[in-house]
Amino acid sequence: MPDAVKILIAGGFGVGKTTMVGSVSETKPLRTEELLTEQGVGVDDISGVEKKTTTTVAMDFGRISIKQDLVLYLFGTPGQDRFWFVWDELALGALGAVVLADTRRLADCFPSVDYFEKHGTPFIVAVNCFEGARQYSLSEVQLALDLDPDVPVMLCDVRKKDSSKEVLIALLRHSRKSRDQARRTVPAPAQ
Repeated sequence: MPDAVKILIAGGFGVGKTTMVGSVSETKPLRTEELLTEQGVGVDDISGVEKKTTTTVAMDFGRISIKQDLVLYLFGTPGQDRFWFVWDELALGALGAVVLADTRRLADCFPSVDYFEKHGTPFIVAVNCFEGARQYSLSEVQLALDLDPDVPVMLCDVRKKDSSKEVLIALLRHSRKSRDQARRTVPAPAQ
């Protein structure tokens, strides 16, 4: 039986969480998307993603086998703050998280970064490269998000399976490194 690992895919509204889970999942992803409606006007900020017609209201779920003995279960979080009450349940037992960022709406990923920092969850930031969006260096993104220097930042295109897979592999490596560092810093029990 392969080891199962839970990974969260987080970020702001319209950043590509659902697309990432769908692009990399080896099974048909479970989606809890609903149409944006009149009731969301004034509640949901769709500036920069005006063409978006749906929103995730609970989670997205997918699965990918990295190796024969390692399966990742991917949980895409809802991006709007009115659905954040499900985050604590989704985060339970997660090995780590990918925070997707959109340079057109970079501030939208601050709540995700804050959440994982507060909970001590290893995470990486993956900048989803949208067509027409201004490109920034990885160090500029790191500085703008005020990230710890140990938090990896990388570029990706979540529409492409290989790109999404590279992000997940980077998260697994970072999570392992974080876990190993934590073990080395824990003092030995007193005899």
